[in-house]
Amino acid sequence: MDNRMQTVIRTKKLGVLIRDARIAARRTPQETADAMGISRATLKSYEEGRRAPSLPELEVLVYFLKLPISHFWGREAISDDAPDTAELDLPRLMPVRQRLIGALLRQERNRANMSLKDVFEGTGIPTARLKAYELGERPIPVPELEGILGVYGTRVEEFFDKSGPVGKWMTDQKNIQKFLDMPEEMQAFLCQAVNRPYLELAMKLSEMSKERLRAVAEGLLDITL
Repeated sequence: MDNRMQTVIRTKKLGVLIRDARIAARRTPQETADAMGISRATLKSYEEGRRAPSLPELEVLVYFLKLPISHFWGREAISDDAPDTAELDLPRLMPVRQRLIGALLRQERNRANMSLKDVFEGTGIPTARLKAYELGERPIPVPELEGILGVYGTRVEEFFDKSGPVGKWMTDQKNIQKFLDMPEEMQAFLCQAVNRPYLELAMKLSEMSKERLRAVAEGLLDITL
């Protein structure tokens, strides 16, 4: 299957997932479009799979709908108990993320020692558009971003927001999910304040080198023998 067909199929799948997520969150098209800083017509084109959102738009969408971004990569993990999120000027975040992603794309291309023409040959995306993406002048539809990163051998997950408010919220969601995936007895242990010293000790031990841990173990053996 060529890259163009993969992009078309991915765009259609994204549309289905976006509409599914919005309906599950009981949000209207207008509310969702306003949060993303786009028109209702643009949102409709996304949901119908005629166009695809950029990664910053997708990040704002998951923040607004209170769901993990992994939902859009085939794993259904929408939570009905997601915590409240702080009020943010979400549309203003997107241009900043867009410029950052452009800079990261250029960095990846330089790392791969490739020209814009090389990327065009691998993706079919015109060089003028690729240049606009790198300069942050134009939002990058997610399927095209995946295609570009595929040429560089980079996973799109590496471009997810990690330090901004949306990224921190997504990290919190992952941590909550990890906690919920633990056995109930382990959850109970972690929730008891009396066990906090043990957790702090475990954290300190996890930061030690193998040599230091070996020395600690040998010291304990000397005490107990």
